[in-house]
Amino acid sequence: MEKRSKAKAPGFNPEYALGVHDDDCERLTLGTLLMKQSALEQVRDILVPECFYVDKHRDVYQAILNVADRGEEPGIVLVYGELQRMRSGVQPFELADIGRNESLSDIYPYAARLHDLHKRRKFYQLGHYLIKAGSCEEEDIVDVQQKAKEGIDGIFRESPGGISTLYDSLECLHKIMADNLAGTNGLTGTPTGFSRLDGKGGLQKSDLIVIAGETSQGKTSFALTLAVNATAQGAKIACYSMEMRKEQLAARIVAGQCGVSSSDILYKPLTDGELQAVDRAVGALCGENLFFDDRSTSNIDTILASIRSMKIKHDIDGAIVDYLQILNVNARSDSSREQIMGDVARRLKNLAKDLDIWIIALSQLNRNAAQPFPTINRLRDSGQIAEAADTVMLVYRPQYYNEHYGMNLRFPAPFEQVDVRGVALVDVAKGRNIGTMRFLCRFDARLTRFQDVADYRELETVKEAKEEEPF
Repeated sequence: MEKRSKAKAPGFNPEYALGVHDDDCERLTLGTLLMKQSALEQVRDILVPECFYVDKHRDVYQAILNVADRGEEPGIVLVYGELQRMRSGVQPFELADIGRNESLSDIYPYAARLHDLHKRRKFYQLGHYLIKAGSCEEEDIVDVQQKAKEGIDGIFRESPGGISTLYDSLECLHKIMADNLAGTNGLTGTPTGFSRLDGKGGLQKSDLIVIAGETSQGKTSFALTLAVNATAQGAKIACYSMEMRKEQLAARIVAGQCGVSSSDILYKPLTDGELQAVDRAVGALCGENLFFDDRSTSNIDTILASIRSMKIKHDIDGAIVDYLQILNVNARSDSSREQIMGDVARRLKNLAKDLDIWIIALSQLNRNAAQPFPTINRLRDSGQIAEAADTVMLVYRPQYYNEHYGMNLRFPAPFEQVDVRGVALVDVAKGRNIGTMRFLCRFDARLTRFQDVADYRELETVKEAKEEEPF
């Protein structure tokens, strides 16, 4: 038989209270939150303190939330310190006992049960009120009806302002249209420094943007260029790289600004002129707006928790994750790689929507030696990545294949006459809100730097070899 708490909630008749709370489920949920790193990330959207029936359990969960909202990991030591600050009656041995109830499986079903039981208790309280109102004439019947309606609506209202009518949305749409007519709403998102993207509003909140390409095509450099351009306009961005240390990323960023290669900055003694150029570049960068989390690993749960923490502590506008295929994911042994990557992409998309930020995720493409031009169906390990993404950008540099594999590749129409040397193509192969498009930009391989090109006709064209005239 399922164990039940003997505590009675105010206003509840014990005869009807059976089944509206589950002490064991509460302890198991709290124990998992205390002992399993990043478990809170999975359930905090459906759990509020009132989901816990037992007062001490409610205090523990509130303490967990308080610690997490400070950007710290809610372990037993920090949570107990928070309980003391809250002047809670939870004792150390009680918290330690709760911590022994860790679930080895997914925590979400237990949290969902507590969420459901919380709603049932609200139904009981509303029913208790209606019984009382129906047995006397203390309140006007219209007031009773209104309170009953508000009570029912409130039970499933997730958060204030979370539900709106079509008219509410149309008011917002009307404002956007008015701003467009007035010419005051050209850039609604985070600026990128690339005219074609900014012309479509920039990087939009709640969007998952996938930047993909084969090896050495410049997808990391393109993402860093977007980040630097955005931070220069005041945006705050968190960056997570599983391949490079923060020093290597910083060297790439500085190299793009000063003209000294990142390898020289990292591994060679610089001349006086180069040192001055580096100093000028460092002084011009908005270094306080770009964040690297050295504590994060390649585990997706840790990164998601860190992004949430960055939003709380620094109010970031977006995050960059480099790259999807080398993330460690806690998945079932029978899950395919495609399912795992699809799940990662959906979790990133859900987090972007939840925090109202954009997230850029980099992805590899499967190699195709016969036809290197990138396509969306070559996303490595998963077509589900493209399904979850709002925007997919593919980076293509024919010069790389021409130099390394002796090929003679050009850009597709209408750019076929543009010289591929020092030029890259960005193909927006999917744009849920901005549509599809292609544009060219300059690329300096030595400095790993992308630069905007307002009109591709300004670029150098291919110089065709002329046949020698006979004497």
